[in-house]
Amino acid sequence: MTAQAGAVVGERMLDVDPARLEDYLRTLYGPADGPLQLQRTAGGMSNPTYFVQRGSWQAVLRKQPSGEVLPSAHAIDREFRVISALRGTNVPVPHPMHYCTDREVLGTPFYLMEQLHGRVFSDYATPGLQPDERRALFDAMAGTMAAVHRLDVDALGLSDYGRPGNYFARQLKRWSDQWATFRRGDDDNPALDRIVVWLRERVPQSELLTLCHGDFRIGNLMFHATEPRVIGVLDWELSTLGHPLVDVAFNCQAWCMSPDENGGVLGLPLEELGIPQEDVYLERYYALAGSRERITTFHKVFAMFRAAVGSAGVARRGEAGNGFLPDAARVGRRLSQAYAARGLGLITDQSHA
Repeated sequence: MTAQAGAVVGERMLDVDPARLEDYLRTLYGPADGPLQLQRTAGGMSNPTYFVQRGSWQAVLRKQPSGEVLPSAHAIDREFRVISALRGTNVPVPHPMHYCTDREVLGTPFYLMEQLHGRVFSDYATPGLQPDERRALFDAMAGTMAAVHRLDVDALGLSDYGRPGNYFARQLKRWSDQWATFRRGDDDNPALDRIVVWLRERVPQSELLTLCHGDFRIGNLMFHATEPRVIGVLDWELSTLGHPLVDVAFNCQAWCMSPDENGGVLGLPLEELGIPQEDVYLERYYALAGSRERITTFHKVFAMFRAAVGSAGVARRGEAGNGFLPDAARVGRRLSQAYAARGLGLITDQSHA
């Protein structure tokens, strides 16, 4: 699709002025050998993401969304910093190309990075694969997550990428404050309110800090086109120095949610599909990461809490007219309620154990 002013992707207007972008790219890279083409990706609901092509030249563009942005949210400057730091490590990331702070170009800051070519799976069930392929894919996912957590942040210049101290206490306050902003009333999502109270009473006293991706799930990994190998870890918007079990719990939500709840595997014939049981997957991660701490109900509920608040944020942007999907408000609210219900279910299951 050749992008013109007012071009659309599906039913949504581009959040980019193609003419201004072309002028800017010409100053950076010179004349193009073909017309500018823009395609908004299906992902990137938080930070709009585009495939950009100018003849034979191609890249991925990530930008902040237009409109109101909460403090510390949509931090694409941090995304660019972390993928720049990870180049050359054993955590594969796209090559960072350029960061632009000039809001006159596209209305918000944005950056360009290498466009990788491979496979992205939105569902953990990974349809179309054979059991052996699927099993190897899950091994690669666990190994990549462990590799992130074993990185030497001091050597990478990321020692100031997050604050010291109890990560859970800080994050609980941050996401609780966001929930207070997103909620539509006292009866919006009572399950989520109950989870906040439960978490506040059980914050673990651990100050372990590693680089955390913040949204480590299969949909944010790009795999090789034919091999069960991760070639790119994507979407570092929520990355920080944090507790590694936050990533682990977020990654393991798949075992607690059904296929129609954001692509989980609950209720599927795992052995037949080649998908490891959750405890087997966790042991694989623990061994590769050298982890001494183990995931608990708190970590799992905390992950559901964050996902529920994040989904409420998607709904809020949809209600304000800044959502990528035409029904972002409905989808966001539905997912927020689903995550909160699963989190409350974990609490109930523990109390009955």
